[in-house]
Amino acid sequence: MNVLKIEIPGVIQPQERPRFSRRGKKVVTHDAPKSRDFKDFVKLVAWQNKPSELITEPIKLKADIYLMPPKKYHTGPKRALIASGELRPTTKPDLDNLIKGIKDGMSKVIWHDDAQIVEMTVCKYYSEQPRAEVTIKWGEK
Repeated sequence: MNVLKIEIPGVIQPQERPRFSRRGKKVVTHDAPKSRDFKDFVKLVAWQNKPSELITEPIKLKADIYLMPPKKYHTGPKRALIASGELRPTTKPDLDNLIKGIKDGMSKVIWHDDAQIVEMTVCKYYSEQPRAEVTIKWGEK
């Protein structure tokens, strides 16, 4: 089994709704600027950690996403709960919006297409160092 671990530093940008614009009689869709910039950043980090060949096999993906805690949690007791993992984010952004930009940014750099992901575990935590820790496994017999 092959394992690749990648850390994406900084605040993880959730995928925003697509933007629509009219070009003559056609309506075209495109990513919101923040989402596009974040995907480009993920692509850069992925490029620095890419395997020698694109993964073409089924993939198991695990992502731990660490978000900055809100200011109301900057008290001693709340910090202790955050450190122990007992206090977890239950507010927006949603997990599926957080992982979407990561998956899109790694497509064509780490793997051929995100349809190859057959198993996925995504968790949200609080941390003073926002980041995403992504583990990719493939090649299991």
